[in-house]
Amino acid sequence: MAVVREFTLPDLGEGLTEATIVHWLVEVGEVVAIDQPVVEVETAKAMVEVPCPYGGVVTARFGEEGAEVPVGDPLVTVAVGAVPDDLAEAGPGAEPGSGGSAEDAVDSGSGNVLVGYGTAAAAARRRRIRPGGASPLGGAQRPPARAAHGPAGAAVAGDTPGGSETVHAGATAVGAAGAGGQAGAAGTTGTTGANGSVGAGVDEADSRTVAVISPLVRRMAREHGLDLRELTGSGRDGLILRTDVECAIRERDREVTGAAPATGAGAATGAVAPAGTVVPAAAAAGTGVVPGEERIPLKGMLGAAAEKFSRSRREIPEATCWVDADATELLAARRAMNTAGGPKVSLLALLARISTAALARFPQLNATVDTASQEIVRLPAVHLGFAAQTDRGLMVPVVRDAHTRTAEELSAEIARLTETARAGGLSLADLTRGTFTLNNYGVFGVDGSTPIINHPEAAMLGVGRITAKPWVHEGELAVRQVVQLSLTFDHRVCDGGTAGGFLRFVADCVEQPAMLLRTL
Repeated sequence: MAVVREFTLPDLGEGLTEATIVHWLVEVGEVVAIDQPVVEVETAKAMVEVPCPYGGVVTARFGEEGAEVPVGDPLVTVAVGAVPDDLAEAGPGAEPGSGGSAEDAVDSGSGNVLVGYGTAAAAARRRRIRPGGASPLGGAQRPPARAAHGPAGAAVAGDTPGGSETVHAGATAVGAAGAGGQAGAAGTTGTTGANGSVGAGVDEADSRTVAVISPLVRRMAREHGLDLRELTGSGRDGLILRTDVECAIRERDREVTGAAPATGAGAATGAVAPAGTVVPAAAAAGTGVVPGEERIPLKGMLGAAAEKFSRSRREIPEATCWVDADATELLAARRAMNTAGGPKVSLLALLARISTAALARFPQLNATVDTASQEIVRLPAVHLGFAAQTDRGLMVPVVRDAHTRTAEELSAEIARLTETARAGGLSLADLTRGTFTLNNYGVFGVDGSTPIINHPEAAMLGVGRITAKPWVHEGELAVRQVVQLSLTFDHRVCDGGTAGGFLRFVADCVEQPAMLLRTL
């Protein structure tokens, strides 16, 4: 007998409490295998494919693409033991009837929730139940449909034989007698009501897939209150592009601005609702919203960054020192490296190599503070983070074991992580467990900064722009390439003498790169 299992959004690590659905990887009525990814979500740190620990037939999906789902809320329900040939557990080519009983299938879920962990068995071939054909659950099947909007918290007991699981209201129901009551006419879509029966059909237009690939486009539309289903894409095959969303936002703003003139205080148009959507000020009267203001929710990656910045300032007594350095010789050394053939070495990679050499001399800065035990923890390996600006905002990918890598290896790894970050493909492992951060804010055309330490690290090296300035070189005034270096450090892990020594060593290596030969 089939038993309906509910799979909820798991804890994806690093204190994440919610995720945004980017793309569904399965349809209702589709057969899935244990640990097969069913949905791609965007967290505050990365894009993650979430595998389902149950194998069987997908009976419902919860949430539209672009919807925000808290950890612990349902993602899908799966009818376990409903597949007669045990496709939910066997790999491609499995013989029909080779599986175990339904009771064994019910307990066959791996319990794993992250891609790359869990059972090593090959994923089963995804097979869709044809509309109008015979269903493993019995009864007539209907076309796959998207989850209907409704409260995900209202649950009703299923009519599954022997099943004690519950199916939440608002999910798309599958036409099967064993998965939530009697099905309606074939080809219609229903939702489970409070009494477990199938309700009225959902309009097909509300359940069609929106032609959007970019998470940035979805986020922009969500923050401005646009319904992507109402837009016509200008891209290939009707793909909705960022320019389409921007044009729709401008058009709506013009319509709001061109509304009826104000008749008094508070009647002006163009006010922005707390959710970030522009509405007439009359609708915001009495809510404390100032006409014309814009409110951006601190959610997702933006909210995670805000919390980390605030925590760093609350917990870390930071101090900053800085120095100007002549980078002319460093630039000359890089040119010499890159004319010798082979892979190019970036300037950031050379600065990373200098940083690891400085941390070997001053290990006090490659540390963290354990506030629970009131101890300074000096770390044996250097996992070097570097700031990278992307369409999703500022990210800090981490180069693992940077102290063991050459300048050429550092350059290749930094380039790989930067490209992956801009494509939105970084994993949680690529963004966490850093021990020291290198921040090249010179790319923004500024000389200096007092950055906020990347909690729970103990220090951050900042590099400003390299620009031509008058400089005394070998007793004479000359035009040299000068850079400002700054070190922001946790005063609990070291005193000013250690921080000053670290920064002076970095500056000396920038001015005389040959100094690094002493440590090779």
